Amino acid sequence: MTTVSTTPIDGQKPGTSGLRKKTRVFMQPHYLENFVQSIFDGIGGAQGKTFVLGGDGRYFNTQAAQVIIRMAAANGAAHVIVGRDGLLSTPAASHLIRLNKTDGGIIMSASHNPGGEEEDFGVKFNMSNGGPAPESVTNAMFERTTTITAYHIEEAQDVDLHRVAESELAGMKITVVDPVADYAALMETLFDFDAIRAMFANGFRIRFDAMCAITGPYGQEILENRLGAAAGSVVNGTPLPDFGGMHPDPNPTWAHDLMDVMNGDDAPDFGAASDGDGDRNMVVGPNIYISPSDSLAVLAANAHLAKGYTKGLKGVARSMPTSAAVDRVAEKLGLDCFETPTGWKFFGNLMDDGRVSLCGEESFGTGSDHIREKDGLWAVLMWLNILAKREMSVAEVMHDHWQSFGRNFYSRHDYEAVDSDTANAMIADLRGKLGDLPGQTVQGHRIAMADDYTYHDPVDGSVSKHQGVRVMFDGGARFVIRLSGTGTTGATIRLYLEALETDPAAFDQDPQVALDWVIRAAEDIAGIRTRTGKSGPDVTT
Repeated sequence: MTTVSTTPIDGQKPGTSGLRKKTRVFMQPHYLENFVQSIFDGIGGAQGKTFVLGGDGRYFNTQAAQVIIRMAAANGAAHVIVGRDGLLSTPAASHLIRLNKTDGGIIMSASHNPGGEEEDFGVKFNMSNGGPAPESVTNAMFERTTTITAYHIEEAQDVDLHRVAESELAGMKITVVDPVADYAALMETLFDFDAIRAMFANGFRIRFDAMCAITGPYGQEILENRLGAAAGSVVNGTPLPDFGGMHPDPNPTWAHDLMDVMNGDDAPDFGAASDGDGDRNMVVGPNIYISPSDSLAVLAANAHLAKGYTKGLKGVARSMPTSAAVDRVAEKLGLDCFETPTGWKFFGNLMDDGRVSLCGEESFGTGSDHIREKDGLWAVLMWLNILAKREMSVAEVMHDHWQSFGRNFYSRHDYEAVDSDTANAMIADLRGKLGDLPGQTVQGHRIAMADDYTYHDPVDGSVSKHQGVRVMFDGGARFVIRLSGTGTTGATIRLYLEALETDPAAFDQDPQVALDWVIRAAEDIAGIRTRTGKSGPDVTT
């Protein structure tokens, strides 16, 4: 074991999804090592502990895995469970942490961000419940990065991660596992595989775009091998270090190949895509796109059709920017519905306390209490379970849902790589005028309420302030503006737009048309385009 002298490196403050930087930043001398040592120190040391390790296969994944294994051994860890070739989807990692009752896990991913030597890399720590580290722990890690003077690492040959086997390094046990097997077995306990298999046998066609990211092997094993979807139903199924040059973000902008197929003349019955680390999803039907907010609401309304949820849901939760579509389902079903800040750790608290079974975010993340992360393939399987049981098309399920609950038209506009000072000044100015907005009429609609959202966690009593500016209108329409922490360049301004429609004759409008007045109202009040100089959003979902 070698102790290497080092000095603090600026900018190693992890966010809600760990530390994300350009890959070349992580490849700098001591950079990865400083942060990993700070993780171990921030959780009270690694001595005698067991960890799960894996990543989404992006550039630098393999090298980083070897460094982390050697550092875990040098810090006295008892056991590391690692996915073959250093691969694990984030949902699978969460499951392995819970299944093996480990002390946590280290996940190497920058989620939906592009991969490659010139693109992004990330490292985050998940707790023993399988969920992301809370702010108290990430703060401890960050504090350690500012005072670190040395890190510990074993000088050794690379561990063989290419085959499922057990080995040892400096007294630490290393178990290389099949990254898919345990996760696939869990899915079989939650969904009616027989019903889905019969649907495929009757000619049902699916196109699952893994975007050259981690869920390719998972999709091939579960959808094609176990459920009988036609060979080739999983496309872009081989994880590549640069994701094949794709931007592995499952939305209509980046998954454009899938959208073209699903809007074509001979579209499959169901389409889906997942992201870099497998925790996000997009679902579409022939000529119909399902917003993540609508998807969450449909899953909540139909979860009882899946065998893992036949007893009903304990409750549901959504992030504050996510539409209130699931709230309407919860009200009708008599379920508790929680509104949280963005960040899966808030859902984890509610799930650990037994308050919710199902949760989701508008940013293409949906999941349940089977793990403590959002889970892209789980959402796809839930949809397939619903379609098999109800014997309806995607469009029929959606229109039936809107007839029962109304339609919450919803969209998100992302303004990317905005100068950080400009973005922060815009938010500050907006906060300054919130008190004067209620009662004003903008674009012909009266503002009912405006605030800077604060969350009071009902489980641990923590308070999270400044979670997004909300402007709500009479009749249920609103817009929300917040800055995203998932990018690596500048700031991303996210504008969330929503309007409730209860007239069935208006359900088939284009969402951008239905939301036009809300979009104009947001610009009148916040001036995003004026302040940034952009003519419109970079990404619309």
